[in-house]
Amino acid sequence: MEELGFRISQVRKEDVAILCDISRKTFYETFAPFNTEENIQAYLNANLSVTKLLTEINTAGSLFYFIFKNQVLVGYLKLNSGNAQSEPNTNALEIERIYVLKDYHHQRAGLRLFEKAKSIGLKNQNDYIWLGVWEKNTEAIAFYKKLGFTQFDKHIFILGNDPQTDLMMKYNLK
Repeated sequence: MEELGFRISQVRKEDVAILCDISRKTFYETFAPFNTEENIQAYLNANLSVTKLLTEINTAGSLFYFIFKNQVLVGYLKLNSGNAQSEPNTNALEIERIYVLKDYHHQRAGLRLFEKAKSIGLKNQNDYIWLGVWEKNTEAIAFYKKLGFTQFDKHIFILGNDPQTDLMMKYNLK
């Protein structure tokens, strides 16, 4: 998929160190301004280490994709299906992570990643795509609403020692 200088490629086991780097950078950029450094570091260490990400890459039903713009890695996508989903959903596809470096926001990288998820959901004949988004991440919520996602529930996301509310949103494929 090469459009407007974008290329999406599936992450391989050998790419785990690169995945770790982009995961940590994008998470930090997105959430550090709104949370304590202690909670951010606790989350990064527990959830975005090379070891943890390698386990996730090897999990059946989980897929990762990098997005490049003009050969520069600018973000990534993590999808879960079946038992790999973080909440039990029958015939659904979860976007667990969709992150783009701040310098590349508003350049359609997030849209390209969503389109990749949508094409996989349609190919797999999923009923819908769903995700959780922090209730205070108004920019992301607006992005998902613009794409056609609607809120259907809430769940708790633990950041370090801070329980936060995520809005659960879905995009119907049928």
